[in-house]
Amino acid sequence: MFDQPQDFQAESDALYALLSSASDADFDQPTQFKGWTIGHVIGHLHMWNHAADLSLAGGDGFKAFMADVFVEFQNSNLRTFEERWLDGLAGRALLEEWQGLYTGVAERFSQADPKARVAWAGPDMSVRSSITARLMETWAHGQEIYDHMGVTRVDHDRIKNIAVLGINTFGWTFKNRKRDVPEVMPQVRLTAPSGAVWVWNDEVTSDVIAGSATEFCQVVTQTRNIADTGLAVTGDVAAEWMAIAQCFAGAPEDPPAPGTRFRVR
Repeated sequence: MFDQPQDFQAESDALYALLSSASDADFDQPTQFKGWTIGHVIGHLHMWNHAADLSLAGGDGFKAFMADVFVEFQNSNLRTFEERWLDGLAGRALLEEWQGLYTGVAERFSQADPKARVAWAGPDMSVRSSITARLMETWAHGQEIYDHMGVTRVDHDRIKNIAVLGINTFGWTFKNRKRDVPEVMPQVRLTAPSGAVWVWNDEVTSDVIAGSATEFCQVVTQTRNIADTGLAVTGDVAAEWMAIAQCFAGAPEDPPAPGTRFRVR
């Protein structure tokens, strides 16, 4: 047994509870994230939870799914593919389908060997990394829904999974932009939701990032610009990293411009 499947379930449950009283029409409301609606967000999470489930099961199902993704992506875009895959599933019906699937995914991952390898769109990854990625994406995309609904999310220490992803993708963030990877990674000192203090690289003093674990996770998932947080950033390497940090796979993405992602009041 390992914690990440339960953490994924808990984060998904929190988002489900937030939307429990939403009407069908509410799912058509656009968020601050690229104009995606709430329905687009839940549909995106639902489809990629399905993909992770296929990868865990093994066999040809995941390969066939990704072949369809690549064909559609070459012809149009991923948003179009997701809409085709959902086949009209929307609103509260989509919410319930998503909830049913993520519950099953959490259960199936909890029964798997966390060190086993599973296929993905890029390199293979461990079972633990796969379900952690689902947790990260649920938390990150959930942010635009919390923001749109004017709700301050109550985080828990399970976001340490996301902070660790942020730490582990330090070098990759630079490589992904074809920049030289700094020789020394900054010290990161974060205050967890529980009040605990998490520290990485405490021997480094020239470059330091310190502050809220939630805000660090927001920066590395690009749901906030570093300028819109209270993180204390010292040193050139730390400043450069926080300006481009990206803990999710894919081509380089720029963080939102300052002041463009916020909780609606």
